[in-house]
Amino acid sequence: MFGSQSVDRALAILTMVGRAAERGETLSAIVVESGLNKPTVRRLLLALIRAGLVEQDETSRRYYLGEETYVLGSLAARRFGLLELSIDSLVRISRRTEDASFISVRRGTYSVCLYREEGTFPIRTHALQAGFEHPLGCGAGSLALLAALPDEEIEAVLATNETVLNDNYPALPQERIRADIEKTRQRGYSLNPGLIVPNSWGIGAVVRYPDGMPAGALSIAAIDSRMQEPRQKELGGLLIEEAGRVEKKVAQMFASRVKAPVEAERRIQGRKVT
Repeated sequence: MFGSQSVDRALAILTMVGRAAERGETLSAIVVESGLNKPTVRRLLLALIRAGLVEQDETSRRYYLGEETYVLGSLAARRFGLLELSIDSLVRISRRTEDASFISVRRGTYSVCLYREEGTFPIRTHALQAGFEHPLGCGAGSLALLAALPDEEIEAVLATNETVLNDNYPALPQERIRADIEKTRQRGYSLNPGLIVPNSWGIGAVVRYPDGMPAGALSIAAIDSRMQEPRQKELGGLLIEEAGRVEKKVAQMFASRVKAPVEAERRIQGRKVT
């Protein structure tokens, strides 16, 4: 029992460090978020460091993901390659709009940003960075993901996130999120008019798996003056177009996975016949 509990705690701490991404995480912040005492957190961090999953910067003393996580992530990317499939679209989006673009995915009842492609416009919003997460429905990409789920699953997500929404997202009561979901479905893209960080607006569009379920979401963020009508429709249309391109790549990837074992079986059967 103690062994499995330690593993669960270590993995939870690894996730906390991972969410901090490039900025790193402090020991005190991990202690507060985990609810564990400092000696326990330090012991688990040392175990993760020995495994190469976490490293500590000698100057700042902050904790970062280690080299081994890069190796594991590279291996996992061969199976979960949404970021790789989306890169070309993100580059096109940011070059065309001059604004930052993002790819986000679902993690339980939250969304997490996988990657940020910078734009060239001199005034930028930094409200969303790689590794940041928000409850589903909070933020443009996150809202696009939530709106793509079946209604009963949406209600389950909102029920689970009720406390964190009430405590940390006062501008987004559940009634507002439900209304935004309907608008997202009608338009085909989501809109966040500065409800998380003032003056930071976002627009998002879902990327779907072949079965229709959400694989991720593309989004654009900019200062409010760059997100007014009629540019909202222009950006929304661009996101929908690029989401469609990514969906085709996803469908091709899934088709190749299905095709490979079928062809292998045919070759085996052919050898048996001859």
